[in-house]
Amino acid sequence: MSMRGVYTNVVEIRQKIFTEVARMAFEGGDYSRIIDLPYKIIPGEVATYRESVFLERAIVEERLRLAIGLPLRDMTEHAPVSKGIEESAIAEKYYDPPLVNIIKFACHSCPDGEVRVTDACQGCLAHPCKEVCPKDAVSIVNGRSVIDKEKCIKCGKCINVCPYGAIMKMERPCAGACGVDAISSDKLGRAQIDYDKCVSCGMCLVNCPFGAIADKGQIFQVIHAIKSGTPVYAAVAPAFVGQFGRDLTPERLREAMQQLGFADIVEVAVGADLCTIQEAQDFLDEVPKEQPFMATSCCPAWASMAKEMFPDLAPYISMALTPMVLTGRLIKKEHPGCKVVFIGPCAAKKLEASRHEIRSDIDFVLTFEETMGIFKAKGVNFEQLAADGSFSEASADGRGFAVSGGVASAVVNCIKELEPDREIKVASAEGLKNCRELLTDARKGKYDGYLLEGMACPGGCVGGAGTLQGPTKSRGQIVVTMKKSKMQNSLESEYRDKLDVLAEREK
Repeated sequence: MSMRGVYTNVVEIRQKIFTEVARMAFEGGDYSRIIDLPYKIIPGEVATYRESVFLERAIVEERLRLAIGLPLRDMTEHAPVSKGIEESAIAEKYYDPPLVNIIKFACHSCPDGEVRVTDACQGCLAHPCKEVCPKDAVSIVNGRSVIDKEKCIKCGKCINVCPYGAIMKMERPCAGACGVDAISSDKLGRAQIDYDKCVSCGMCLVNCPFGAIADKGQIFQVIHAIKSGTPVYAAVAPAFVGQFGRDLTPERLREAMQQLGFADIVEVAVGADLCTIQEAQDFLDEVPKEQPFMATSCCPAWASMAKEMFPDLAPYISMALTPMVLTGRLIKKEHPGCKVVFIGPCAAKKLEASRHEIRSDIDFVLTFEETMGIFKAKGVNFEQLAADGSFSEASADGRGFAVSGGVASAVVNCIKELEPDREIKVASAEGLKNCRELLTDARKGKYDGYLLEGMACPGGCVGGAGTLQGPTKSRGQIVVTMKKSKMQNSLESEYRDKLDVLAEREK
């Protein structure tokens, strides 16, 4: 069950937020005028979405702050919405952690794990729900089942026996979507994140139907960098295909980005090719001589989760640099002094880029959703763009990194070229809960000799928190782009000879 790819009110408000923040950054001047934006985004005096228009605007204020990279305000004291905005308006400002934030007064305090009888109850004669309850928590009142919350131990036996499926277990959507069990309730019943566990995959953010969870952004800082005159390059992740609607085809993307002020664009699939070669080489060198299996490194939420929860298996995660980092290094070698923005589907990439050792390779991260806001603010008309941009520098395998199974198959295809007789077994998982199962089995020796691929999001990167369309549709469009590629295998990359220089790494 997922809201992904459905254009909801929550998605609409997010779009308005990103567009207004981008517009304000392009216009420049006195940023204290941010105080007017909640009235523009939520006009009038009648609430549209919640019980009060004042509450709606207060939530929009916090969303605006997060979109600029500012922290949430303390609810117990008065502070203007513009607090700290001047310091954030400079291109160098990185957001301060935490990346993923819960706007407490937008949280619905959803019941978590509560067993409830719904209106579908027919008050049947057999009432098996009552018969199977080990704690005598179910009674029949006026012909209907009633559950005593004090007695209920949430075992779910009544749910399983009801012939009408009339009993359900309420699960908090954010907690249900969290694959690392980082979400619990505070003393007021609102969601709270344990940041020691959180890997910033953003799945809670896209699954909260109240729009109470948001990540920090760098729209403001990117636009300031563009306006400063420094050449800013866009490194665009392979999952971009179809994200900006029907009219922004891959062939038109270069022109569209140049209209925003970017010097040029580079496909991150180019870096994916290099990452593939590196992982293939590592696998051949190390499995099974040095280590029992190898896991891919390109999904930061998967890699963080693995290192955190399975520290004994951490050495078996490939040391290869991610496609984002390799692409950033490539651009900076070719254009010294430039800035690089990674544009992708992923919230966790924001965290990866903020790490000390990567800061020099990638200056900013934007999601597709945030980038769409910049297009709207600038009024770019996709239909009128010239379709002259050619994407010929990456292989089909590199472009396939965006979909679940794509990374592993790229590495396998590469190994087949390097050592045709070598048989490679592969296991892959999507979604962090499934990834945990994969590693639990790997720990038991089930995957010795294997290449393991983990993707934090459903469907792979195409299901990331910063995407604009559903993963299934995206996957189909990426497969079409892969078929159009002039090169099939990552080894055909024209940048292959630069890999040693780009991938200098501490063992």
